[in-house]
Amino acid sequence: MLKKVVQLFIIIAGGTAGYLYIPEIIKLISFIGDSWLSSEYVAPYIGLVLGAIIFYLLTFWLIDYIVHFVKWLEDTLLKAPVTDLFFGSLGLIVGLVIAYIINQPIQDIQITVVSQVVPLFVMILLGYLGFQVGFKRRDEFLSVLTIARKDKDRKNERVESNEQPLLPKAKILDTSVIIDGRIADICQTSFLEGTVLIPQFVLEELQHIADSSDALKRNRGRRGLDVLNRMQKDLPVNVEIYDGDFEEIQEVDSKLVKLAKVIDGIVVTNDFNLNKVCEFQNVQVLNINDLANAVKPVVLPGEELTVQVIKDGKEQNQGVAYLDDGTMIVVEEGKDYIGKTIEVLITSVLQTSAGRMIFAKPKLLEKAL
Repeated sequence: MLKKVVQLFIIIAGGTAGYLYIPEIIKLISFIGDSWLSSEYVAPYIGLVLGAIIFYLLTFWLIDYIVHFVKWLEDTLLKAPVTDLFFGSLGLIVGLVIAYIINQPIQDIQITVVSQVVPLFVMILLGYLGFQVGFKRRDEFLSVLTIARKDKDRKNERVESNEQPLLPKAKILDTSVIIDGRIADICQTSFLEGTVLIPQFVLEELQHIADSSDALKRNRGRRGLDVLNRMQKDLPVNVEIYDGDFEEIQEVDSKLVKLAKVIDGIVVTNDFNLNKVCEFQNVQVLNINDLANAVKPVVLPGEELTVQVIKDGKEQNQGVAYLDDGTMIVVEEGKDYIGKTIEVLITSVLQTSAGRMIFAKPKLLEKAL
């Protein structure tokens, strides 16, 4: 059936081409002159018949290739997601509309090649570019529409209840903060407002870690999945899965930054490097380590602490001790006190997103001086 339809279409196209162009060819043949063949009433119909016959003969050579191409195109379109087809077609239409506007002044140019060839080239080029932009940026368009619709629904609900507070931004979790697990405790205390968003590509990375052959990685991945299940089932927080992806971007961290820009969200992470990248690209970021450091007991230079020196430090004669919260204390001239509990005097405190480090010296040395 398809073969006959294609063959009929080719014959009609051949007849149309013959009807339009063969009369012009007949006029150019000098030996015919003003015979009845060149008559404006006869020549078009002769051209129609000749064109149809010529294209019919060509179908015996081209029909199999054309049918194969049509079937391949049909299979491809049927397998493609509806969103891909919709945004690709929308981009194609926009590209063709822009090409039509651009071609209007070009067609007025009194140069045949320019007025006929250039518009066709512009139409093909902008149509292709429009389709590619619509197809490859579909996730961003879909995200904007989805988030905008949700925000609109929420705002309508607020207006109906005579409340108009500013909606909190979505919090986008990365893999490190999920594996860390403290995010669940923070959500339980209701310190984190708004929707907690888990991107699908983060879930895939977490699943990959959970399936790792390395026992340590496998345990960390499974712990992260347990944390997500706990957040979704037991905690008073709205957890949503973001199904979109940015296929042109390979790195998960880069996808997180891109997603935060698209939906105007906030990245939640423990990754020091991702924290810096977000700050550099003006993307809001919450670092759990920063929060942990902020709620640690304040230790100021000049205060005294009682610590146990555990091991020697990197520099000569240094010792290392730890507070109950895990903060490292570097004890100058503390190597001789390894294994002992001593009083130390705080000399300085260094605090960054990577953690906090305290420098001290034995109080006994201070008294000796």
